[in-house]
Amino acid sequence: MPEKKTLERAKKDLREGKGPSTAAGEFVREEMHHIREGKHGAQSTKQAIAIGLSKARRAGVPLEPPGEGQASESTRESAERAYEIGQDEREPRAASPKRARATLKALKREGSAAASKPALSRQAKRSARQRQGTSRSPKAAARRGAATRVRTGIASEAARKAARTRMGRRGPATKSRTAKKAERTRQG
Repeated sequence: MPEKKTLERAKKDLREGKGPSTAAGEFVREEMHHIREGKHGAQSTKQAIAIGLSKARRAGVPLEPPGEGQASESTRESAERAYEIGQDEREPRAASPKRARATLKALKREGSAAASKPALSRQAKRSARQRQGTSRSPKAAARRGAATRVRTGIASEAARKAARTRMGRRGPATKSRTAKKAERTRQG
């Protein structure tokens, strides 16, 4: 069961218009904390991320299951079940205490290296390499950010803030020229 704070952070992300993968990231973060705290371990960073994503789907984050060819058949089926449970399209099965104990015992036997900073860095780089180069570029990231700001209706507010930031970074001579130009624009 995810912690209350994690659920609240994920819901806040979704309210702000951020994507489901951003909201699901809160659950992955929680999972990494659990491993670091020693609650349990994980075989690999990929497994730790998968546990977090599954928790997110079951908690109602509208994160679509992976498509065909993106993951193994069993992983896809598991993700689909978790997604359906989270979207109230399927009743969750009664938890088997024996299976839950066995799963936790198996995870406790694993180490905590999967949640280390170098391991997370390696996983992020490996994942980024598999994505298309264009989706990783700073320009693409800026475009996605702009789309989010437009979607949430804070685009003009963000533009004003950016203009203020630029003004703050300029020298006094440039500031006065820009201020005069703005004044002429307002008068004309």
